[in-house]
Amino acid sequence: MTDFVMQMTTAPGKLPQFDIAIDAEAMTPENSLTTAVTLSLFTDRLANSDDTLPDESQDRRGWWADALSGETHDKIGSRLWLLSREKQTTNVLRRAEDYAYEALEWLIEDGIASSISVTASNPRRGWLKLDIAMDKPDGDSVNFDYLWEALNGV
Repeated sequence: MTDFVMQMTTAPGKLPQFDIAIDAEAMTPENSLTTAVTLSLFTDRLANSDDTLPDESQDRRGWWADALSGETHDKIGSRLWLLSREKQTTNVLRRAEDYAYEALEWLIEDGIASSISVTASNPRRGWLKLDIAMDKPDGDSVNFDYLWEALNGV
């Protein structure tokens, strides 16, 4: 079975792009962790039954394989997609932090991280930035940062 990793590339003045790599050289522990974080944040988690959906539809989204999981609380992805039509307020930033932490919490439960902190900000109009600090059980720390433009989310 072949594994893959997500690689992020950036260009000045442009949003990051993600590519899938399947070559062995790209499959380092660091890239595997980056892939886990990226998939956790950038896939749509099933909305809770009491969540307000941004397009007022009945589509709660979610990852198809959640239906196959034996764990009812074990959901893949984040609810960040729920913020796609929200205004840039302090309350929305706190929700973004909560949704991102919720999406990454499995890393603590599985012993991959010992702690995670998320800080959300709006670096400019129509953009959301997430700064993620993660401590690993071996004492190492790793940081991630992601930007969303209004058309792709918050």
